[in-house]
Amino acid sequence: MNRGPVAEGEWYHCYNRGTDKRRIFNEERDYDRFLMLLYLANSNVRLHVSDIGRGGQGPTLDRILEMERGDPLVAVGAYSLMPNHFHLLLRPAQPGGVALFMQKVSTGYSMYFNKIHERTGTLFEGKFKSKHVSTDNYFRRLVNYIHANAAELYDPGWKQGIIKNEKVLKKNLLAYRFSSLAEYQPRSTKSGIVDTSAVEALLDKALSLDDLIEEARIFAE
Repeated sequence: MNRGPVAEGEWYHCYNRGTDKRRIFNEERDYDRFLMLLYLANSNVRLHVSDIGRGGQGPTLDRILEMERGDPLVAVGAYSLMPNHFHLLLRPAQPGGVALFMQKVSTGYSMYFNKIHERTGTLFEGKFKSKHVSTDNYFRRLVNYIHANAAELYDPGWKQGIIKNEKVLKKNLLAYRFSSLAEYQPRSTKSGIVDTSAVEALLDKALSLDDLIEEARIFAE
């Protein structure tokens, strides 16, 4: 785990999980709230989800993604949200951008979750963890690993090569709404959360569903 200085222009794998491995997403609106924060907290301007839609309809993910925001704190290269943890691929766009972005997301989501689910106390297992992405091979395999993370929901043995039907698994991964995989497919709709061009500029070939599982397994070993 790397908790040292974050270098400008470098990519970092940032992740965290629920304290005591508890769930941090209980229902669809929880995932959507975290996605709202990935977009709205990525700004040097103070914006709050709770301020959107006051006096009328409450905030929705689509409405949030249409909002103008200030200069981004980070480039988000990929993400995956799982029931009890999350993975993000981040590159600072401003000095201290990664730490500030993660603080805004974690604090905002914890306050939301505790209020909605009528609980108190710490939600996450301490501060977020981060690892520097040091090589091109590591970078490519990490992107695929993040996008393959939801495979455990469908084939828990995928990291050991135990897959019931790889074609069905890839279809399920592509349909999983809480990762950025779909945004890397041809003619995909861009959400505004992910900077796909920043990632694709570093890859020696386009991301492919055919390579996804194997590349992710190599990373996980």
